[in-house]
Amino acid sequence: MVDFLKAVVLGTLQGLTEFLPISSSAHLRIYPELFGWGDPGAAFTAVIQIGTELAVLLYFRHDIWRIASTWLRSLVQAEYRGHIDARLGWFIIVGSLPIVLLGIALKDVIEQDFRSLWIIGTTLVVLGLVLGLADRVGSTGKTTRSLTFRDAVLMGLAQAAALVPGVSRSGATLSMGRFLGYEREAATRYAFLLAIPAVVGAGLFELKEIPRGENTYGWGPTILATVVSFVVGYAVIAWLLRWVTTRTYTPFVVYRVLLGGAVLVLVSTGVLAAG
Repeated sequence: MVDFLKAVVLGTLQGLTEFLPISSSAHLRIYPELFGWGDPGAAFTAVIQIGTELAVLLYFRHDIWRIASTWLRSLVQAEYRGHIDARLGWFIIVGSLPIVLLGIALKDVIEQDFRSLWIIGTTLVVLGLVLGLADRVGSTGKTTRSLTFRDAVLMGLAQAAALVPGVSRSGATLSMGRFLGYEREAATRYAFLLAIPAVVGAGLFELKEIPRGENTYGWGPTILATVVSFVVGYAVIAWLLRWVTTRTYTPFVVYRVLLGGAVLVLVSTGVLAAG
């Protein structure tokens, strides 16, 4: 029963933090440590992220269908090849390659060395400041229709940095998008779409680790946490897209710096084990 209660808390935490630029993987590493629950493991983290990506699939179902169908038509019908949705399909595929290839190549390092709280605290602070700088200096002249192959590759490389817990998949992509001059809503929307192949793929890849004891909880609590993350994540998507139309990312920057700084202090004083 205790594991199921923990799963509800962790699923809620995942749903709240996956889409905000504050790093869900960092929160799933930090807060269980604070509560004395221990590290739930990279497999658990990857699998419950499927819940939040299912929320993306549902929320953006019309966009995804339009992009996918137009991309497929462009493979056989020349008149569709210059269409914005066909190009978006290619951009999402190309932009997903860096995180997929690096995720496979660095799997062992990601699941062990990168989960140190020293690394997580540092990346929260540093990448938070990067996001703040990008949001301040970046122009807002580009929309999704302005996306180019070069920009898709650059944002894909930025997303790959999120293999390090604390970076934040959305935060890294948003930072690059703002540096490249994309408006906040366009950068946020594209970050959601770009994350789908990587996160769903990572979650499915890690499914086999659950029954082998690679996380603390097992199948039941993991499924419950995934369902909770889906429900909470859907609400957060709707809220965030409204937020970025009129406001900056500053509150998230401040939160990242404060949380990262607190983690570094707690680890340095021995209150938390670095892991």
